[in-house]
Amino acid sequence: MKTREVVIFSGEHFVVPQCIQRIDHLSTHGWQLRYGGTKLYSDHSQDGSGAKKALALATKELLKRIATMPAPSRLRRTPSRKKQSDLPSGISGPIVRQRAGSRVRDCSFAVTLPRFGDTPLARSVYIGTENTYTVERYQEALERAVALREKAEAAYQRAATKERRAQAQVLKTQMSGLLAKAA
Repeated sequence: MKTREVVIFSGEHFVVPQCIQRIDHLSTHGWQLRYGGTKLYSDHSQDGSGAKKALALATKELLKRIATMPAPSRLRRTPSRKKQSDLPSGISGPIVRQRAGSRVRDCSFAVTLPRFGDTPLARSVYIGTENTYTVERYQEALERAVALREKAEAAYQRAATKERRAQAQVLKTQMSGLLAKAA
């Protein structure tokens, strides 16, 4: 998990994991956890002397949330407002083309399959030719395309969660001294 160095108003330096932000504003001083909702861990002091313990508590809660919640996903769940068709996100079409040497055009859906940590795959779901195209075949092909996309999204989510939890274990090891003091 990524960390960064933060210097608070009192001059103290801290190594802070992503998903935790420092809040220093007038009478509010603390660490805000931003993972599966937000929660502020106050320093309970105006001079920043409680910042270390508050950061340890926020980190402990972050690790707990990572262990129990799925990783946040950046996958688009709804179609773009600019999309002109009613098709779900990641599915385009129907695409009509005529292949070389063929007399009839065929029709298919283009499906983008996300892969965590890798480039997405593009797949085609065949509907039929201009001679065999029917509303029923269109609906069946659309159902196959949606199922293909949903399966890829679920695999993406599992891989993202697995990676995030592995990063959390590394963070836990790195910050074991700080976390032990908070207990």
